[in-house]
Amino acid sequence: MEAPRRARKKAEGGASSNVFSMFDQSQIQEFKEAFTIMDQNRDGFIDKEDLRDTFAALGRINVKNEELEAMVKEAPGPINFTVFLTMFGEKLKGTDPEETILHAFKVFDTEGKGFVKADFIKEKLMTQADRFSEEEVKQMFAAFPPDVCGNLDYRNLCYVITHGEEKD
Repeated sequence: MEAPRRARKKAEGGASSNVFSMFDQSQIQEFKEAFTIMDQNRDGFIDKEDLRDTFAALGRINVKNEELEAMVKEAPGPINFTVFLTMFGEKLKGTDPEETILHAFKVFDTEGKGFVKADFIKEKLMTQADRFSEEEVKQMFAAFPPDVCGNLDYRNLCYVITHGEEKD
């Protein structure tokens, strides 16, 4: 009896090069949602203008053309969803969960201060991708309250998420 096609392909080494095998279905769905948010003009590709619009939506208005070009040039060609997923797969390969979460928060910390405004994160959590409910946001801030200025120390939060306890 012959092995099913998928098993044969894996045995032959073909499936390991398939970017979709690097992630589980829920992760792929999350990447798809992120791709859809970034593909501002809905043409199925992320280009410089999509990146500019995405940064603008995040509050960063004056992104230099060179910076956008450098991002687009990281891809081997036009950035469709498969290329997008491959790029993230390469960037995430070998990173630990804490580093991965930190990278996600750093997107919102354009000045590299190590914290983000709690109100801003609340708004993003409740309006983007897998939306948080008001109750889920309250639970998060109860477990990890912002400081008196309303800032969320995401580095410490990432440590708590991945290690289960606050560092001293």
